[in-house]
Amino acid sequence: MKLKNALLATSFLALFIAHAQQKKGVVVPNENLITENIAEIPKELSNDVKKYSESRSASLAEIHPLKNEIIVNTRFGSTSQLHHVSQVMGARTQITFFDEPVSAASYEPTKGEYLVYSKDIGGNEFGQLFKLDLKTLQSTLLTDGGRSQNGGITWRKDGKGFYYSSTKRNGGDRDIYYMDPNNPKTEKLILQVKGGGWGIQDISPDGKQLVIGEYVSINESYLWLLDIATGKLTEISDRNSKGVSQSDATFSNVPNEIWFLTDKDNEFERLASMNLKTKKTTYYTSTIPWNVENYDVSEDKKSIVFITNEAGLNKMYLMNTATKAYKEVKNLPIGLISDARFTKNNQNIFFNQSTAQSASDVYQLNIQTGKTNRWTESELGEMQKSDMSVPKYVEWKSFDDLKISGFYYPASPKFKGKRPVIIMIHGGPEGQSMASFLGSNNFYTSEMGVSLLYPNVRGSSGFGKTYLAKDNGFLREDSVKDIGALLDWIAKQPELDKDKIMIMGGSYGGYLTLATAFHYADKIKCSVDIVGISNFNTFLKNTEEYRRDLRRAEYGDERDPKMAAFFDKMAPLNNTDKIKKPMFIIQGTNDPRVPVTEAMQMRDKLKAQGNTVWYLEAKDEGHGFKKKANIDYQRLAVIRFMEEYLVK
Repeated sequence: MKLKNALLATSFLALFIAHAQQKKGVVVPNENLITENIAEIPKELSNDVKKYSESRSASLAEIHPLKNEIIVNTRFGSTSQLHHVSQVMGARTQITFFDEPVSAASYEPTKGEYLVYSKDIGGNEFGQLFKLDLKTLQSTLLTDGGRSQNGGITWRKDGKGFYYSSTKRNGGDRDIYYMDPNNPKTEKLILQVKGGGWGIQDISPDGKQLVIGEYVSINESYLWLLDIATGKLTEISDRNSKGVSQSDATFSNVPNEIWFLTDKDNEFERLASMNLKTKKTTYYTSTIPWNVENYDVSEDKKSIVFITNEAGLNKMYLMNTATKAYKEVKNLPIGLISDARFTKNNQNIFFNQSTAQSASDVYQLNIQTGKTNRWTESELGEMQKSDMSVPKYVEWKSFDDLKISGFYYPASPKFKGKRPVIIMIHGGPEGQSMASFLGSNNFYTSEMGVSLLYPNVRGSSGFGKTYLAKDNGFLREDSVKDIGALLDWIAKQPELDKDKIMIMGGSYGGYLTLATAFHYADKIKCSVDIVGISNFNTFLKNTEEYRRDLRRAEYGDERDPKMAAFFDKMAPLNNTDKIKKPMFIIQGTNDPRVPVTEAMQMRDKLKAQGNTVWYLEAKDEGHGFKKKANIDYQRLAVIRFMEEYLVK
């Protein structure tokens, strides 16, 4: 008997060793990944992709109040962390070291001796505030540490405390609080509200008032004035003026005046000022037929820098607040610009810049000389410019003759003949595909010979408020038809293969992916759904409470029987019988926006019908993957899916 057991043990060990040796040649998912039906990924593929997967980017997190120094957010390990940079092209010295990514950061505004930053757990988006001692690099939790969202810090001018928003009271309403971070027990409720769309926009120079924004939807938002001492909330913008966006308010150097952005009486967001007493509003950027995306007012209130979004590219302008004259900042590379902010001495502006062939980095503009200095230079791995696809702006007409546009990244010219296509659909739905750096997606164009198309279907931002509202409520499936029109456009392009098209999108783009999979099953080869909505009824029931009403304003209210019936009729989950082609579903377990149940119910129904469905779920992620190991595996798995079902 002992001999028999010994022989069995030896046999089992031999099998185990053989299996382990076999696995040496393949990529094995880490312990946080749940995988189903995903084909083996050879190590050779991982080695090939590495050239494209090691690039990084840097973005401005904060400017020191006294020194010419900045904090940037970049990744050297698994996740993006805060780094200190003290001079032009200086070393990026890491100051936070966590498994979870760190997002917003804010200096104490008088001396800059410590930072307050935000961090969640596993992508659940319940951001907690922490104080970071810059001498010891020790962090102290300031907020409740539970299932609440905390952020939107606005400091008192003396640095003795800050105001912030939090859902801690009931998980759904975003109230306003005050706290001294050196004594967190001083926290107190300043304003109790109803709804998840409230946030602080600015504090008055005397520290007695806050401008509060109320976000209802992408098409509707309002401004309020809060008297901090009395708690009295006064309407700034007309609460009855529906369908108008009014946001990003900042106190002017003129008494009783604010700057803000609004699309009132216009298709696009304009920079404007308002007298708080008379409510007289003056508009300043009417000659620019595009959105002003954001702006910043200098500390002395004498200058404004603002960024426009012009057909998927950004431009920067400087305005003199006395004369109201403005001019474009010239000699910047053509690409994307964001987060332009003045230094406290009013002499410089820091901003993020990227192009189609360079990732985001931080730059500084000297206002007097017009000279720009680069402060960070992010590594692109082994990628060369010759490996990178440059986007082309393209247009097509939809079923109702509405003009739809997007960006086309052609496959490398070294590939001959008609090329396979991936249609990459953005989320939102109020998002916008811009002329961005492809990063690791250059592997598709450069190594696989696959062309990419990034459409901006109706409902996308950046093209005016009429376009923005064209997919609301019962118009939802019109945006799906825009993808159908793109499929027809592809069929007319001599260099593209209409018989080899993959649809891929995340969040709302995931819904469009699922919808395209059943509406146009005969025109695609396969699809990849990332954190997508499979049924708006179940989505609205299960999404986090703080965002439920905000989403109802866009999609429709599932409590209305007619809307609920419409949602059921259009739900990809209820049309799986029409889905004929292979599908890959990718999801984060902790997603607070599109809950994991949306992916699971779609997966289970497709499997029950006998469809080919791959499934990837990350237990330590939320609304999209942010940890490098998970991102790397997801990329490899998508490539294997393409090898099996798109490019064959």
